Order: sequence, then structure tokens, then C-alpha cells
Amino acid sequence: MKEPLFTTSPRQGVLRITMNRPEVHNAFDDLQVVRLIHTLTKAAEDPDIRVVVLASEGKSFSAGGDIDYMRRMGSNSYQENIDDGGQLAKLMYTLNFLPKPTIARIQGAAMGGGVGLACCCDFAVGSPSALFATSEVKLGMVAATISPYVVSTVGEKAARRMFMSALPVRAEQALNLGLLSDLVAESELDAAIDTLSDTLLQNAPGAVSRSKQLAFDVSSQPFSQDMISATVKLIADVRDSEEGREGLGAFLEKRPPNWIKT
Repeated sequence: MKEPLFTTSPRQGVLRITMNRPEVHNAFDDLQVVRLIHTLTKAAEDPDIRVVVLASEGKSFSAGGDIDYMRRMGSNSYQENIDDGGQLAKLMYTLNFLPKPTIARIQGAAMGGGVGLACCCDFAVGSPSALFATSEVKLGMVAATISPYVVSTVGEKAARRMFMSALPVRAEQALNLGLLSDLVAESELDAAIDTLSDTLLQNAPGAVSRSKQLAFDVSSQPFSQDMISATVKLIADVRDSEEGREGLGAFLEKRPPNWIKT
């Protein structure tokens, strides 16, 4: 039997996680959610993994919730729905706050929870076939669990329109809204992701992780003296770190820093 989720390492330092349920357009059920959480958690803890790519087999990135999965949810008790929603929320949180750069490879449709996965990644490279829709309202549902990440990505007004209308957002519009960070021909998807991965691998891994957290920290609080003080402390901590000293030394000595594999 084929694996519904598998990992590969296309190059040193890069982990590619592939959803492999093309027969259901990579819709996920509760088991796939657990697999993704487990794989992402392991990637977060592995110092040799510096970039994570989330991809899928087939014509679609992810159609969101699997039909059989949703049928089972319809007969759940209230507490079972709380528990199930908590697992999906854990997946989105784990992906969004993974302390390493993440890249979504978007071909075809991303629907419902698939939109959430794309929004939780730092970068989303898509082809002209990419299409996004939060179609939950068509089923009498709401895009509750993914909403923080969608709103953070596209802004409140665009999210209101997406959530209420369920209208598809096609590739060019998705690029303008920030759902995609780059739009390339389908045949160039992997090459574009390789180029982006190589760019990220040139940067200091600790500084990349701190920079990602910095964006979260600064965006979640008002502009204040406390914020300024925190950024001053951060730059002092970084300059005093082993990685910071190595980076500055390499620059002054005109040599590659030790995190670049030659």
C-alpha cells in the first residue's frame, strides 16, 4: 500500500513532506492530521533540517477535509468535535510557528483546510493552476480553525469576502493578496522552490529562526518603548552569540561562514 504521507530530502538541509492522497485531491482526515503533526514536530527538533517544503501528489494541493472524515464529524458529540477541532488547530499552529522556514508547493486547488496549510507556510510558490477557496459556508460551516492564519495572510477585509462568498481566488489574485509569494509556470515549480531553498540555506539558521519569531513578536504588540527595548536586547544577544560572531568574522575575513556547506 502507498504511504499517505512521505518525506524526502531533495538536498542537504531540506525536508520535503508530501501529502500522497491524489485520489481524494489530498483531502485530509484525522489520521493524516496526526501524521502531519508528528512529521512537522520531528522536523522542528532536527538540527540538520533547515528548510521544510510542504507538497502533494496529483492535480490538487489539498481539498481540505475528506468526505468520509466530514461524514463521521456529522455524527460526533459536541466534545468529540472540540477534540477533533483541537487536533486541526494543533496542526495549523505547529506549521505556522515551526522555527524554520517553510515553503508550500501549490499546484491546483487549495480548499478549506488546504488554504490554512498554505497560509501557515512562510512562502507559497504556486503555478497558474493554483486556486484557493474557503468554501465552508456552502456546507453550513465556517472557516474557524484556519481563520487566524488566513486573516494574517490576506488581511481582515479580504478574509471577510473569502469566508462569506466562498468564491475561488485564482493564481494572479492570490499573488496580489499574499496567498502566493511567487507565481511560476507549472514546469518550473520545483526549480523555483530549489532556488528559494538554496537562498534560505545561505542564511544563518539561528538568525533565520529568530527573524521568524521577531516578525511574530513585533506584529502582535503595539509600537511602544517596551517593544523598542526588546529589539535592542535582541540585537545585543545576537551580536554576542557564537553564530553572530562567526557571521561577522566571515564577512570581515571574506570567507564563507560555517553554516554554508561548500
